[in-house]
Amino acid sequence: MTRGNLFFNRKNAELGVSLNEVQRQAVLRTDGPLLLLASPGSGKTTTIIMRIGYLIEAKGAIPSRIKAVTFSKAAANDMKERFQQFFPYLPPVDFSTIHSLAFQVVREYFYQKGTTYQLIEGEGKLNKKRILRGIFQSIHNEMITDDQLEELITYISYIKNRLIPEEKWASVGCNVPKAGEIMKQYEAYKTSFPDRLFVDYDDMLTIANRLLKTEQKLRIKYQQKYDYVLTDESQDTSLVQHSIIEKLVGKHHNLCVVADDDQSIYMWRAAEPQYLLDFKKVYPDATVLKMEQNYRSSKEIVNIANQFIKRNKNRYDKQMFTENPAKNQVQLTTLQDFREQSDYLVDNISHLENYRDVAILYRNHSSSIPLIDAFERARIPFYMKDPDNRFFSHWIVKDVLNFMRLAFDIRRTDIFERVYGKFHWYLSKFHMEDLKRIQNGEPVFDNLLNYTNFKDFQKIKIKKGKEIFIEMKTMNPAQAIRTIRKDLGYDDVLKDMSKRLGFNKDHLLDILNTLEEISKSVASVAEFGKRIKHLDALMASSKCNKHENAVTFSTFHSAKGLEYPKVYMIDLIDGVIPAQSDLERAKEGVYEPLEEAVRLFYVGMTRAQEYLELLTHQRKYGKKMRISRFYEDVRRIIHPSKVIEQTEEKVPIQRRTSRKSKVPVNPNAIQNIDGLQKGDLVKHRVFGSGEIISCDDGIIEIRFPKFSKQLSVKKCLEIGLLEKV
Repeated sequence: MTRGNLFFNRKNAELGVSLNEVQRQAVLRTDGPLLLLASPGSGKTTTIIMRIGYLIEAKGAIPSRIKAVTFSKAAANDMKERFQQFFPYLPPVDFSTIHSLAFQVVREYFYQKGTTYQLIEGEGKLNKKRILRGIFQSIHNEMITDDQLEELITYISYIKNRLIPEEKWASVGCNVPKAGEIMKQYEAYKTSFPDRLFVDYDDMLTIANRLLKTEQKLRIKYQQKYDYVLTDESQDTSLVQHSIIEKLVGKHHNLCVVADDDQSIYMWRAAEPQYLLDFKKVYPDATVLKMEQNYRSSKEIVNIANQFIKRNKNRYDKQMFTENPAKNQVQLTTLQDFREQSDYLVDNISHLENYRDVAILYRNHSSSIPLIDAFERARIPFYMKDPDNRFFSHWIVKDVLNFMRLAFDIRRTDIFERVYGKFHWYLSKFHMEDLKRIQNGEPVFDNLLNYTNFKDFQKIKIKKGKEIFIEMKTMNPAQAIRTIRKDLGYDDVLKDMSKRLGFNKDHLLDILNTLEEISKSVASVAEFGKRIKHLDALMASSKCNKHENAVTFSTFHSAKGLEYPKVYMIDLIDGVIPAQSDLERAKEGVYEPLEEAVRLFYVGMTRAQEYLELLTHQRKYGKKMRISRFYEDVRRIIHPSKVIEQTEEKVPIQRRTSRKSKVPVNPNAIQNIDGLQKGDLVKHRVFGSGEIISCDDGIIEIRFPKFSKQLSVKKCLEIGLLEKV
């Protein structure tokens, strides 16, 4: 018996772990470069841990000379724990993130050279965000918003991780005005102090990469430090990270790269999936293995996801399959209006006992706000995988609350100062300074008119504004927000700001729309303010429900690597997924963003184990939406007209009944396709009563009170799902 078989038999006896043939090959292929393509749910982590154990137990490798690099600190800790569970008697292996490895290289070099440095990440007195805020203000003479700051940080990180030279910075797209100039000043600032060097996390990578290239002694030391190197989640690795690893294994090439090009969803963060496709160009003698068996999901989910991902062309040809049994057909639900989505989810989930089995996935953080509001009111506990507190701290939310505070007391000069720039009244800082000098306790509008010089058209606006604010005091919150948007012209102000500063207009208006929806459930302005504060606290505290019986809310990105028995994917409309920016670039002939959107959708689908439902809607805030093309792709996969036509030739549809019996389970069920006519009212066993909208090509669409459903005629007749009303 070979030492490989002895190892596998022993671990099977000790742990009950049994590997398939491809997984065994991955464990045994220890020398030279290996690219291991791991499909979703293919037992990747188990295979990696077994491979490391085999290196030590069967090949005699020294644990400390094995380097395992992961994408995140959490993944590194998880892998370390799994290794200890599998091999509790072995010394620890060096698990870390790529940033930790880079930091080790940089720190050692700086120590040798006596270079004093300071890390400017985090919330210290001098940090990256504060520096960038200062530079932005010096260039534009105004404050940067939180959204702009995040985009600017992403822009800088992207350039560094893609190793883009300075002369090409301006060619990288960014909605922050003069982003390239800001970055130049930022880089210059970090090196402008004679007694120390300022560095951020991305600098750690670029400096480490440069040192391993130029400092021969340092490079040789690290090359000799590790005999085997393994990188996990390598589809999320950037060019600079790949470059560091190349230099680390430059002598022995004992490199195992574990990845799935179909799950590369961080190109905006400089991930480089093309590197995987070119792996053999870098390592000509590399072995490529494909782990295609899915142990996670039901047959229906695996089959549909496997067909869907083939929409992409720039990928390895893989055939994901499963030996798991069939469970539930993937459900497609079309809601008439966006507002119905949260209620629909509450209705479908509230009766469940195990909330922890359910995940609701979405593309944008903004989708979580209506969910939080609805689930809290329904008393359904939830856990947010990646809470984004920026919504409730957004300047638009602050503006709306300040408008309401000013309506409550129109003498508040301090509140007026925060919002006077959000009127089309053409007030200047000089007007505001004049107003602040007046301390007579009178309404700010009266003081503006009596003590400040204005033109006639401005006086008319100010008088009208006073009337509006006085009226707002008696309004409910929803009426007040509509008044702010229309009568005070706040919507127009936001549109102008979007043109001038590069903001996403639709995103800003959606924040207002969301606030308006929340406001409809409370009676007074005071209650609205408390509700906003409560939801903000609820979002922050939801992380405490991680291990409780709670529904998971997560973005598609943050759900990667996780799995749930029941998954709902929501807000599936064009402009959300794929994003509007993806669609625009696709029109220009740049298809990579659209392929990444396909991968993101695929990641969402493959989180589901037994039940997957896709939700879309026809209208949002009165505006007609276009259903996501990906949703339509899945619909065509589930209901291919050609397959239906072939089936109809073999078995006339009007004779179809249950396979177990010629009599449907429901004796009152419609048994013949002639009983399914457009306009008829029918009752569905699960969804209740509805009207048949259409019935053709083997698909019946029924409009229920809150949503529409597309169903297979074959299934409806076979198992007696429908009856006449």
